[in-house]
Amino acid sequence: MQFCANKLDKKDFFGKSDPFMVFYRSNEDGTFTICHKTEVVKNTLNPVWQPFTIPVRALCNGDYDRTIKVEVYDWDRDGSHDFIGDFTTSYRELARGQSQFNVYEVINTKKKMKKKKYVNSGTVTLLSFSVESEFTFLDYIKGGTQINFTVAIDFTASNGNPSQSTSLHYMNPYQLNAYAMALKAVGEIIQDYDSDKMFPALGFGAKLPPDGRVSHEFPLNGNMENPYCNGIEGILEAYHQSLKTVQLYGPTNFAPVVNHVARYAAAVQDGSQYFVLLIITDGVISDMAQTKEAIVNGAKLPMSIIIVGVGQAEFDAMVELDGDDIRISSRGKLAERDIVQFVPFRDYMDRTGNHVLSMARLAKDVLAEIPDQFISYMKSRGIKPNPAPPPYTPPGHTHHHTQI
Repeated sequence: MQFCANKLDKKDFFGKSDPFMVFYRSNEDGTFTICHKTEVVKNTLNPVWQPFTIPVRALCNGDYDRTIKVEVYDWDRDGSHDFIGDFTTSYRELARGQSQFNVYEVINTKKKMKKKKYVNSGTVTLLSFSVESEFTFLDYIKGGTQINFTVAIDFTASNGNPSQSTSLHYMNPYQLNAYAMALKAVGEIIQDYDSDKMFPALGFGAKLPPDGRVSHEFPLNGNMENPYCNGIEGILEAYHQSLKTVQLYGPTNFAPVVNHVARYAAAVQDGSQYFVLLIITDGVISDMAQTKEAIVNGAKLPMSIIIVGVGQAEFDAMVELDGDDIRISSRGKLAERDIVQFVPFRDYMDRTGNHVLSMARLAKDVLAEIPDQFISYMKSRGIKPNPAPPPYTPPGHTHHHTQI
């Protein structure tokens, strides 16, 4: 919506007024709740305010005939803003768009009672009005968008020797290590959104047999042509196999696995697929500059990255990649959206050993940002969900209409 005003009352002794508007929605009990404030336009009696967007439910709680009250003020530096006047409207009236119906007289009741010849304190005109449907994550899933889930596991030497119980990769026959727990907690939720349940699983930072070359994107199942594992159990099995065959090494480079997923995401930008990369790491990253560049490039693509930090390291670098406080940039280019979510695994270790609850909390926090990141991509590309197909009826259950 966008508004302008004409011939508002002059309230300042020097110069003209500095007008702004405050919008209120009315509540069931007759009270009003503030729902929007425009910016202040300095020194004019004929302001044109910036267009703004507001959810329909914030404006009128979905009730198109409910009163919307708008107050016009003159801004004062000391906060004692002068009341110019007010008017009322409703969603239904505003929805008519720019027309003679959407020119409102701004009335100051006190002034009106005092002055016989009072007409109004100016007028406010609606310049534009449009409504957009907000789609949800599930609208896209129902419309057939596929979520592709890829896992990358840190096989660097800083994790410790897998045969020793102090190692983050220790293979305890009786309980899962931190890597396996994190993978299971996040993977079991995500796999429900992936119809074929076949997941590429990669490792990085290890020396591979037979020649001991270091790799930063090797398939856990040893099959370069087909790195897919069947379900979370398949990934866990391939992970355990890899620990027996590769040598933990270094350095800790993230960029190759991020770019690996980005190549797939770059090939399908029509909204039919979205890629989620889960990186599990002990967190001491060696290729920060390259990883930032890979993330800034990935932010343009249908992908999100989840990083779970295991062990006791300082995860400052991971927090920086997360970009919640400061949007990540590379070579002066800002990422166009935030695509990284980082959580430290240790925050979810329940002292009492109740892993089920703490792993559910981990999955919830890790996946919390994915729907918004997903929507931000679709919205920025103007992609709407496909209509959901009709519900499935098994064969033999078709209704035969008998002609009478």
